[in-house]
Amino acid sequence: MRNPEAHAVIDAPIEVVWEVMVDTARYAEWNSFIRLAECPSPPSVGDPIRLHVEFKPGGRRITSPERISILDGPAGGSPRRAHLAYVFEGWPARWRLVRGTRHQRLTQEPGGPTLYETVEELSGPLVALAGPRRVQAGFVRHAADLKAQAESLAWSRKAE
Repeated sequence: MRNPEAHAVIDAPIEVVWEVMVDTARYAEWNSFIRLAECPSPPSVGDPIRLHVEFKPGGRRITSPERISILDGPAGGSPRRAHLAYVFEGWPARWRLVRGTRHQRLTQEPGGPTLYETVEELSGPLVALAGPRRVQAGFVRHAADLKAQAESLAWSRKAE
């Protein structure tokens, strides 16, 4: 496995899913993979973001320094799309041993659910040591948690 990925079909408008994705101050409330995201709020392209990641629920946390490279909120058109990406800036990246860019994309056809897709594009001679399988497992949890949080928020707003 070289590029960890995950996806989810989310029964919520693209704007609601995007709102949950970029509200980094609330990640600890719903995200079992990224337990804390230190980032200016609201985030902007070029901002640093420090991710506190738990590869196993309740396990040891690691800190991953990243930088936001793409922040394109929901746009018109058909289908509607949004895209968030950040680049790994840890010492392995500075030494070109492991480089990574995580993309998180949203797509929504008119009247349909929102498709969430994420992939980490990894390169470098030590990618295997970076643990792509554990990243994959974390992405699957993140996608499921995002789905639950966005759907809950969408349903609560419908009830208002």
